[in-house]
Amino acid sequence: MAVVLLAGIWSACGGSPAETDEAPERAFSDWLSFENVTETAGLSGFRHETGAFGQIWFPESMGSGAAFFDYDGDGWQDIALAGGGRWSGAGDSAMGSEAQQEVLPLRLYRNLGDGAFSEVTEAVGLAGFDGVREVYGLGIAAADYDGDGDLDIYLSALAENLLFRNEGGVFVEVGREAGVAGEAVWSSSPIFFDADRDGDLDLYVGNYVAWSPETDIYCSLDGVTKGYCTPETYEGVPGRFYRNHGDGAFADETAAAGFLPAAGKTLGVAELDFNRDGWPDLMVANDTQPDYLYVNNGDGTFSERGALSGVAYDENGKARAGMGVDTGIVDSTGQASVFVGNFSSEMIGVYRHLHDGLFIDRAALSQIGRPSLMTLTFSLFLADFDLDTDLDLFAANGHVQPEIETVQDNVGYEEKPHLFLNRGDGTFEDAAPALGGVFAEEFVARGAAAADYDRDGDMDVLMVENGGGAHLWRNNLLENGAASVADNPVFLRVMLEGSDSNREGLSSSVEVVLGGFRMERRVRTGSSYLSQNELPVTFGLGERPAADSLIVRWPSGAVDRFADVEGNRQYRVVEGAARLTAW
Repeated sequence: MAVVLLAGIWSACGGSPAETDEAPERAFSDWLSFENVTETAGLSGFRHETGAFGQIWFPESMGSGAAFFDYDGDGWQDIALAGGGRWSGAGDSAMGSEAQQEVLPLRLYRNLGDGAFSEVTEAVGLAGFDGVREVYGLGIAAADYDGDGDLDIYLSALAENLLFRNEGGVFVEVGREAGVAGEAVWSSSPIFFDADRDGDLDLYVGNYVAWSPETDIYCSLDGVTKGYCTPETYEGVPGRFYRNHGDGAFADETAAAGFLPAAGKTLGVAELDFNRDGWPDLMVANDTQPDYLYVNNGDGTFSERGALSGVAYDENGKARAGMGVDTGIVDSTGQASVFVGNFSSEMIGVYRHLHDGLFIDRAALSQIGRPSLMTLTFSLFLADFDLDTDLDLFAANGHVQPEIETVQDNVGYEEKPHLFLNRGDGTFEDAAPALGGVFAEEFVARGAAAADYDRDGDMDVLMVENGGGAHLWRNNLLENGAASVADNPVFLRVMLEGSDSNREGLSSSVEVVLGGFRMERRVRTGSSYLSQNELPVTFGLGERPAADSLIVRWPSGAVDRFADVEGNRQYRVVEGAARLTAW
């Protein structure tokens, strides 16, 4: 393994990558294909429960989330799925033939390492919770909040939220004890991140609207039958920020940290450092309200600058129905771009940072805008699906009104997904029609996440339907490539382990240099919609057999650098250890 240490730890956080040369040649998208492996993987038995029993209640149209994370530390990405729930007092007779089946708000599937998963929900203590009677599970985030070496789970819900502390592979619910249960409101996407860079993971939880069965409002799409309301009908609920005190407990510091006032109606949240000051910022997608950009002031407090930065509204100054969100560097400028999923007749939002906190709207220029205009995008996330060095964009779509086709042309309830492949210059082409297969099918998609679950080097996709099943799509890029393995695209995967920083290295920046071209990924929870991608980061090296250098910038301010890093390998970087190890 050709790895040479360039430098141990630098105390500075480092600056912005300069404008770079064009990326290496791209030639692998023709080999790209995805295979539906849901049944063989053992996930076909899952079904999200909306709780619908004829009352047409708003939350029934909005679930649910999915997450990849390694709960048992065996090196394989496991899967958590938010199961939804049922309404108190609905009665078995109203629930139909499936009334007697148990509905669990959270299900966990262990990766067996052979392409299959085994459900372990009951075995790991997630089938019942002391002191909790009814839970409607929605969003998932997983991280080691207590620093004991294993990943814990936070589940957002329609009532109090739940925190499951991992105790050697068995989970104990400690939400109230830890101070993060919150009020009994409709919560959405949670995210763990180190807001103050003290090594302890803090938590932000997006909240949606003030809805309950008692305050339900009658809405109708056709003026005759009741339909699902839109968020304009209800008052929004501000999100909450919980600061980790390092002793297993959090304090609600929402106001003190600068997250109030806020209109609420949040559905997605992503972490980024767009100004490269080393402090994590938050991009928050709000439904029918201006989107927020919370800029870290350098002390763990935040200032909201969405409108000032240009990311709050569309090009006409109108707030859109923001849902899923992700951020990343998608061109050679070294500047972060923000992607926001929106309602039908509202194209996906695309904003690139220019300078000094200002963003430019690139929805049209990126060529993502027009193809996404009529779809309703809940989840979206960035990943290098064809391993050609640049980040592509996956978008999971599905409407909220089952009867939409009767009142609006060119809009369906079930919708096809998008896969926007990056041309290398920040412009994209929707490859879904040409790929066909799973991309030719229509879904009522909600949560979605990405991971290399089979450890073959390319990124796979997990998606959950509202009131439907989970779908696992295996990326067969490296199986469909050149006849010679040596001519296949090359990957490089990196997992972090913090020492002075938090255990998973959340809010770290990982850079790979190929000649004059730089790639950058951030280690994060959150993003997408109610969901979480795996924590290890994946780079495509194209045809290059090795990276010239690998650079990790930690939240502590430390920097680890390595040279001549061989590709087609998975590495663990321990903060300050001055070496790479295989994992």
